[in-house]
Order: sequence, then structure tokens, then C-alpha cells
Amino acid sequence: VIEMNPRVSRSSALASKATGFPIAKIAALLAIGYRLDEITNDITKTTPSCYEPALDYVVTKIPRFAFEKFQGSRDHLSTQMKSVGEVMSIGRTFKESLQKALCSQEFSSGFENVTFDRKSLAYPNSSRIYQVAQAFREGLSVDEVFNLTQITPWFLEQIEEIIKLEKQMSTTALTPDTLSLYKKNGFSDQRIAILKSVSLAEMRRMRKDWDIRPAFFQVDTCAGEFASETPYYYSTYWGRPHQPEVKAKRILIIGSGPNRIGQGIEFDYCCVRGVKTLQKLDYEVIMINSNPETVSTDYDTSDQLYFEPLDIEHVMSVIDFIKPEAVVLQLGGQTPLSLVHKLTEEGIRILGSSVETIDFAEDRARFKMACEGIGFDIPEAGLAANLTQALSCSERIGYPLICRPSYVLGGRRMEVIEGEKQLTEYFTKYASDITPEAPCFMDQFLENALEVDVDVVRGQNWSLICGVLEHIEAAGVHSGDSMGVIPPQRLREETLLLIEKFCLTLADKINVLGHLNVQIAVKNDRIFIIEANPRCSRTVPFLAKATSIPIVDLGMKAMLGFKKEQMNLEQYNWRNLKLVCVKGVVFPFKKFPEADSILGPEMKSTGESMGRGSDYGEALMKAFLSSHYKLPHKGEVFLSLREKDKVVLLPVAQQLYEMGFSLSATLGTAQFLFDHGVDCIPVKKVHEGRPHCVDRIRSGRVNLVINTTSGRQS
Repeated sequence: VIEMNPRVSRSSALASKATGFPIAKIAALLAIGYRLDEITNDITKTTPSCYEPALDYVVTKIPRFAFEKFQGSRDHLSTQMKSVGEVMSIGRTFKESLQKALCSQEFSSGFENVTFDRKSLAYPNSSRIYQVAQAFREGLSVDEVFNLTQITPWFLEQIEEIIKLEKQMSTTALTPDTLSLYKKNGFSDQRIAILKSVSLAEMRRMRKDWDIRPAFFQVDTCAGEFASETPYYYSTYWGRPHQPEVKAKRILIIGSGPNRIGQGIEFDYCCVRGVKTLQKLDYEVIMINSNPETVSTDYDTSDQLYFEPLDIEHVMSVIDFIKPEAVVLQLGGQTPLSLVHKLTEEGIRILGSSVETIDFAEDRARFKMACEGIGFDIPEAGLAANLTQALSCSERIGYPLICRPSYVLGGRRMEVIEGEKQLTEYFTKYASDITPEAPCFMDQFLENALEVDVDVVRGQNWSLICGVLEHIEAAGVHSGDSMGVIPPQRLREETLLLIEKFCLTLADKINVLGHLNVQIAVKNDRIFIIEANPRCSRTVPFLAKATSIPIVDLGMKAMLGFKKEQMNLEQYNWRNLKLVCVKGVVFPFKKFPEADSILGPEMKSTGESMGRGSDYGEALMKAFLSSHYKLPHKGEVFLSLREKDKVVLLPVAQQLYEMGFSLSATLGTAQFLFDHGVDCIPVKKVHEGRPHCVDRIRSGRVNLVINTTSGRQS
């Protein structure tokens, strides 16, 4: 026994969903005094005496990591938890379940080829499982891999068998029998297409022509003693497919996949609210997702649940099986939205904003024309498919600028570029992600601007501003990483009215149906639009709770075509807020001590908190406390400020001194403070000799550091 914790563990959710047993419900009843033999499970209609696993399926969990977000951090797994989420998959065999779990990671189609590295195989890291597979491709035996990894040989043998099937596939022609064998062993259509050098469309057509389709089995929540009634399904090729009853008013919601930086639990909130709204409107609601940590994957949340990877193959398999009236893509973040083109090509009805509206927001040229007609200012921008075009754009736009590839979430691969050298490095690093079909967006960076998030819901003949969230950090910090406050504290009323007017006009112009999130920067009273996303945003749960406006409920009704006269909109006004609400942010930098904690356009936070108070100060304090920030009450504050920040931060230094803090500062900053009547201790910079500022910080005498820099290297 390593340790025992008398509490719910992070494995409880996965165990509950893997077995179908209501672990938390049973624990809660026991906690309030029920005896075990008194508890009747309202889902399975059985007593816990029969809760003995009799699983005829295999469940696989794979963690989701985010080392790419923390440059400089070492990709090494140890007793310190570093994953930001997890996926779960179910199959009839381990091989089928394992390969489905790899697909659920959303960056893989299975055991993809990697460059073999013996060190990466020997030491635990986030991509070690791919190295295990590659080792077998390189000819290593199970014993050799076991000696390097200490992974139980049974698992190694299973992966080795998958690689043997891979090799067989590359040397033999596909037939109905061999394709059926590969599918039973968990190979995705995408992986088979890669190995056979055919297109995904051709691969899917071949499988349909040969009538090789998955069956959908129920997760047995009754330990085999009774026929399970839990509407909880998984796909497998180890069975004969049957066609269930097709019902009218059946809608499929695509979830958000594994929790990760940029797309976390906030989208699960949206999915669950969407389910409940549709159920109240007498729809049968089906959920497809791969994340065991969420409420949306509880078997009593939706009418039916499908635990599947969120790629086109598995989503279309579910659609072909249940035949829904329509599919909802707006609630699960960028993951379902990225399927819009493929689903439309398959003739699937998408509820809410059309493909044209979604593309409009990503087509910078058309988007710019629409915004100019409304009154928004647009930062200078350009598109570049390669470095030559990028250098040409940079001459016109000027530095600093922001680069980001098309269709990104959480600011992934988004960087502030401050010179030609950094631009060259950026296009070298992300060359595979930037193509003529998916070019890089290059936008003017608005320094010292105030950033604002606006959430809008629009129906056929109505629209509503659901909240205007002011960012506390300046523009340039990703909206997910910035603390925020509602109502805005620094926006002028006339600017706020213009922002609301412009956002409503934009929703009409690009024909949004459902949700729209607009990100805006305000500089010198000019209103710049940064981007617009026709889907639920990560601010929706916070704004819904701050304003008491049921944003997701309204969005669902908008997608379903409800008219203004059915909506009773006059009861919803975000300006009726009686309290100030501040969004706090939680970061995982303690888990990644080697990474620089400076914030930028790429999102790094893993959670958020909410502070509510009678004024801004109280709400801000509660948000800090909830996010586990500990600010010192006394002691020494060290300051090292770049030239243009000294005047801005002088009042802060004066206030700290008046509050009883002692001050220390680098020589230039110290001289500036002396000249303005603030006493402080001058300290050398590192290159000026010892003892220097880092020595002083390491000695423990400094309680707070205020350091502003120019450029990433600084």
C-alpha cells in the first residue's frame, strides 16, 4: 500500500463510468447513515450485493498532457501529477480499446510513426506509448522493451501484435476479411488510409461498400444479473450491427473531448445546459464524448450517451446508427466546430450558424470588409502561407505583431513577434501547420489597449447582449489567462454603448444563429475588433452565473428557431447587476518550474474562480483568495522596471511604501524612486557583480518582486 485517502479520488469518475456503478451516490447514502443492504440503486434496480464487476468489455484511460504550452519544461513523468485531463475509451478487446483511446486524444489516429529514441522509451514521458510501438517497428523484442521500461509484458505483447498487423497491412491487399480484422483490432479509418496510402474518403467508401460497420453495445450496469437499462453505449467491430428505432425530435450534441488548456470544463457546462434545455422542449438528446471527468458523460444526464472519439469516423458511425434530426456543434468548443465541413459534406443538418457564418469569421478578408461597414476598427493584418510572404507582411504591418495559424483554440501556436529573427524562427517551428489552405494570420499588436469579451445570442428576429467582460490584464494576454470583471470598471459609457451596438450589428451581418463571442480592444477610445467566434465561449459559465441570464438556454432556443415573441427577453439585462464579479485564474506553473510564467497570447491557465462583492476591491480580493494567490502583508518589495514603466508604476511604489513595505530596486529604478521622494535600497543587477538582486531574492529577504521587461529573452 502506497497511500490511502478517505475521500473521493480522481479515479472515481472513471471507475463509475467504466462500470456503470453509481459510486458517489452509494458513498453519499452510506455517509448519512444508510446500511449497505438498505441501498437500492435507482438506475440498475439492484442492490450493491451484486456489484461485482462482470465486464465483457475493456476500458482504457490515457492522460492528456500540455508540455507544449510550457516551453523549457522537461517532458518527464514522476510522482508530481502533470496531466491536464484524460480520455476514456471502451472496446471489446484491449487492442480495440487502446487504439480508440489514442484517437480520443485528438492529435492522433492511432500508433503513429515517430522518430525512435531509446531515452524517450526508457524514461516515462507523455509520448512514451508511441515510442513503445516504434521500438517494435525497429525490431526490438518484448524482453528488450520490458528491460528498458518495466512495463508488464502482457501490455507489451498486445502492442507488439498491433505492430505486426500494421506490417501485414502494408504488404497485403485489403479484402473484406482483412479489413474486418483490422477494425476489430482498433485501427481507425485514418490510420488504415495512411498505411495503405489512400484518402480517408476512399477508405470510408470501401468500408461502406463492404458493409463493415460497428455494432453498439450497452455498458452493463447490472453485473450480468439483469438486462441493463442504462442508455450508455460504445462501438465495437466484434458484433453484428442492428438498427434501433428511429425517433423524431432526436438531437445529437457533440461534446468537447478531453480537458486541456484552451478547452476545459467550461464547455462541459455548456453541453449539460444544452441537454437539459432540449429535454425540457421534449427532444430526445444524445451525447457523444470521450471525457470521463465531465457531467455530460454521466449516464443519467442525456437520454443516450456514446463514449467515442470525436473524429469524423466515430461521430458519423453514431449518426448513422441513431439517425438524429440535427447535430449541435456550438456547445463543445473548437473540437466539434472543426467537424462542420465534413458533416455538411455528409448531408448532416447542423443546428444554428451555417458553415458560411463559421467560415466568415475565419476568412480575414471577408471579415474585415464586414467589420469596416459596421464601425469597428481593424488592426493592420495580413495572411502568409510561407516565410517570404510573412516578411513582406511584416514590412507593411510593422512590429510587434501577433502570428496565429488558422482554426486555433486556446491561442495554440499564437505568439507576439517582435522582430525579423523571431518571425523566421516562428515560421520554421510551425512550418507543417501553415499552408496556402490554412495560412498564418498576422495582426498588428495593440500595446497598452484595454481588452473586452462580449457574448451575444441571436435568434431569427432577435438578439441579446449577455454580458461585457472587461479584462484586467492589457490586450495581448489570452482571454483565458486574463482576470476579468463585470460590470466594466474603466470603459466610458459611450464606448460601452458603441461596443454593444457594433456587436449586435455584426451578429446580424454574418447571420449568426445561436452564440457569438466577440473579442475587442479599446485604445484611445477607438474600438478594434480582434476576432469573433460563432460558438459558445469559455466566458459563458462565468457570465451566466454573474448576470443570472440563462445564456445556453437562450442559445439553444435561438438555434431551434424560436421567435422574439416566444422569448420574453425584457427580463434579461446584464446591466441589472447588483454586485461586481471578478473572474480569477488558476495556473499550473508549480507543476512546471522550468517554464517561464510570463503570460502572452497562448493560453496557459487550467482553471478559474469567481469572486463576487459589493465593490471591485472586495470581488477582486475574493477572486485572488479563491485562486490561491497569497500576497504578502509586510516585508520587502523588489522592483526592476524598464524605462517606460517607471512613471506608470511610481504611484504603486509610493502606496507600497506608505503601507509599511520596505523597497529595494536595481540601480536605475532606485535612482528614479529617490528622485521622486521614495526611499529604497539600491541593488546590483546580475552582470554588475555580487551581491546582486538574485542573491537577495534567494536569501529570502524579498517578499514580492515587480519586474517588467522588454522582449521574451529579457
